Amino acid sequence: MAKFVLVHGAFQGGWVYARVARKLREAGHDVYTPTLTGLGERAHLADRAINLDTHIQDIVNVFKYEDLSDAILCGHSYGGLVITGVAHEIGERIRTLFYLDAYAPADGQSLVDITGDQTALAFFAQANRNGGMIPPIPAAVFNVNEADAVRVDSMSVSQPLATFVQGVKAGVDSAPVANRTYVFATKNGGDWFVQTHARLKSDPRWIVHEIPCGHSIMLDRPADLAALLLAEAPE
Repeated sequence: MAKFVLVHGAFQGGWVYARVARKLREAGHDVYTPTLTGLGERAHLADRAINLDTHIQDIVNVFKYEDLSDAILCGHSYGGLVITGVAHEIGERIRTLFYLDAYAPADGQSLVDITGDQTALAFFAQANRNGGMIPPIPAAVFNVNEADAVRVDSMSVSQPLATFVQGVKAGVDSAPVANRTYVFATKNGGDWFVQTHARLKSDPRWIVHEIPCGHSIMLDRPADLAALLLAEAPE
């Protein structure tokens, strides 16, 4: 029996993993889909002071209070920064770092460092107009399948700017976890992860997969994602 901790991306919540979690549980495994503070069903806790450290602590606490070890830790999109931070806190409890169309930061990098000046300025402008919060980006921007796009938009909430501007203390290259997997969505609607994908697919320390779908792989291709996650389980 494997243990999976699935971390969602910005604006969303643990709800986004429901289909994949069901498939993993049907295969006999333990699955945790925590929602980060201020998002999803925890949106009532939203506050501009919430930062990346808050979200890293959310996941560290899941490991602590659920007494998890040898777990497969998956992070989607912004969640890649979260799981990178978690790995430096409790790397000895993690079997595999699984980046799902996600940011894989270097030492000290934040999300806005990776996305560049133009995107950063847009985020700052939005936050200035909305009390330090960034309104959710429409699902259509990420090429979410039509059947799910309306629900994704209705369930997404604002994200604190501080989570995007705080950098990780140490990057993925120095994370104390040997098993690393990256999944690239080739039709994700943008070029946010093109450079990350290109860098990692030539790195022998990584297993890299490509899926021809939108950014929300867990919604567009849940069976394919479940199969890739199950491949990380201990024999």
